[in-house]
Amino acid sequence: MSTFFGVLVSDPGLQSQFTQVQLRTLKTKFVAAKRPDADHVMIKDLPPVMEKLRGIHEVLSEEEVSRFLSETYPDMNQPIEFEPFLKEYLNLQAKGTAKNGGKKKLKGSVSFLKASTTTLLHVINESEKTSYVNHINNFLGEDAFLKNFLPLDPASNELFNLVRDGVLLCKLINVAVPGTIDERAINTKKELNPWERNENHTLGLNSAKAIGCTVVNIGTQDLIEARPHLVLGLLSQIIKIQLLANLNLKKTPQLAEIVADDNGKEVEELVTLAPDKMLLKWMNFHLKKAGYKKTVTNFSTDVKDGEAYAYLLSTLAPEHSSKTMIETSDPKERAKKVLETAEKLDCTRYVTSKDIVEGSANLNLAFVAQIFQNRNGLSTNTVAPVEDTPDDVEASREERAFRLWINSLGIPTYVNNLFEDVRTGWVLLEVLDKISPGSVNWKHASKPPIIMPFRKVENCNQVIKIGKELNFSLVNVAGNDIVQGNKKLILAFLWQLMRTSILQLLRNLRSHSKEKEITDADILIWANNKVKESGKTSRIESFKDKSISDGVFFLELLSAVQSRVVDWNMVKKGEDEEEKKLNATYIISVARKLGCTVFLLPEDIMEVNPKMILTLTASIMYWSLQKQGPYQSPGPQDALLEEEEGEEEEEEEEEEEEDFEGGIEDGVSNLTT
Repeated sequence: MSTFFGVLVSDPGLQSQFTQVQLRTLKTKFVAAKRPDADHVMIKDLPPVMEKLRGIHEVLSEEEVSRFLSETYPDMNQPIEFEPFLKEYLNLQAKGTAKNGGKKKLKGSVSFLKASTTTLLHVINESEKTSYVNHINNFLGEDAFLKNFLPLDPASNELFNLVRDGVLLCKLINVAVPGTIDERAINTKKELNPWERNENHTLGLNSAKAIGCTVVNIGTQDLIEARPHLVLGLLSQIIKIQLLANLNLKKTPQLAEIVADDNGKEVEELVTLAPDKMLLKWMNFHLKKAGYKKTVTNFSTDVKDGEAYAYLLSTLAPEHSSKTMIETSDPKERAKKVLETAEKLDCTRYVTSKDIVEGSANLNLAFVAQIFQNRNGLSTNTVAPVEDTPDDVEASREERAFRLWINSLGIPTYVNNLFEDVRTGWVLLEVLDKISPGSVNWKHASKPPIIMPFRKVENCNQVIKIGKELNFSLVNVAGNDIVQGNKKLILAFLWQLMRTSILQLLRNLRSHSKEKEITDADILIWANNKVKESGKTSRIESFKDKSISDGVFFLELLSAVQSRVVDWNMVKKGEDEEEKKLNATYIISVARKLGCTVFLLPEDIMEVNPKMILTLTASIMYWSLQKQGPYQSPGPQDALLEEEEGEEEEEEEEEEEEDFEGGIEDGVSNLTT
């Protein structure tokens, strides 16, 4: 049995910027920089090492490297760890490129450098900024806190000034996906100290991940400094999520009308469509009815002549449309007439005629999404939604958690519909390669789109093979089970994958001793001990302990790792369902505010979903160990407790195995990596 190890970085976004070869090389250089008589690498040790690194020595001297480092680290005698070293390496490459005017292509530069080269020299799109400011003014103008600062002037830089304290980002996320952030956790006062600002930005970034935003290479400092291209990029994603929220069959079942009743394949595909693709399909459905001969495949080049908009509005709002809108040959004139008609539907917030003619993809998508919201042209018949069973509800929550977790890893493929998107095996191979670098044989993998079914099976067989090498419980499970979309098996596999990732991160924080790996029992013991050390009396017997539902244990745990993070005036006793939900919502927001990346929902705490409870506890533990030093093994008494808990878990697992296909364990297994 083989196990694969590489140089692992706790920040998935940071790790995604390097190949394993680059990481191993940089790790070797970093370790070599440590002086023989020192315990750590110091900042002052870095300039002679970094000056020789590829992508830096071509453009920066040792003196310039030292000067740039001193700007970030005034005390050059302070120690530095490997991950901050990687970030400084990327920053120095970007500064070198900026110094060089972006003209010289640096040999061997990593992907982040290429992005930085363009963004550093990027001219901010004023149309997009104006559009996003109008959105903010419209949706947050009556907010109790922000109304003191709104409306913003689109022509000024007021947006970037307001972003700096983190409140705007948190509020906008709650507009996009209501209830994501418990606003009791947002620091709102006139003057915030640096710590409070950082907490707001941490809460905002972790919550952005939790609604599906791709947050890579954006840190709290970027938001505190309000770097325009990063701010606008994040705002664009949040607003897009809000505008496309209803473009699915669950929220708008009438969308089933846009495919032929007798075409079962199209109906099946409709379920799996990403929201922006659904918007295009809806648009083409109406364009075809209006007699438009072309098919719109994007929100840029295909709509810049305005003709598609003219046909779309003529069929959706004939009472406001005129023939001249279609007959006009000049694109600029047509765009103006399109907006005159759209204004009567209150659909001109996001674009100008110039944006249409120039083919601004983000703004045109927002324009069409607003038309869909205000006049979708579908039947007004009320379609009763299909009632989900309790098992379906739990599976849906787990699907959401695993999907968001996968997208947070920074893999190339973005997952829109988990159960469909994993059936080719490719996404799972990308995740496995991220979790266990070097484990995937890419020569034997096929990238989508995959026409031949056996290629999907080959991919999924490799997924199962690697899972077994990682000690996953996969009795009687074959790759074809994933290809066939067996939801229960897919969720069970992904749970083991997520759990492996969590334990791997915790393992990387341990001291380099010969102790055994961290297990579920270790996490449980750590949590109970942490609460006990803080002087509280709460205790849980397992991750299935029903007492967890009131939320008090987790609030005490969060307070134990960071005393100021919980406002006990906000905490309820948890005596009824309403109070339990308030506590659970507060727990999730406080954990994200602290720095934990978690994807569970309040219901997971209230109903005590053991998988999600374990991920929450492990995330808090990971944050605490990062801040307070390596994990220490349990003492003799704790070890005895662990042994007893291990016996209980074995009994529970034996019972659970009877209820699962193929022997895959749903409960908290004793898997180690």
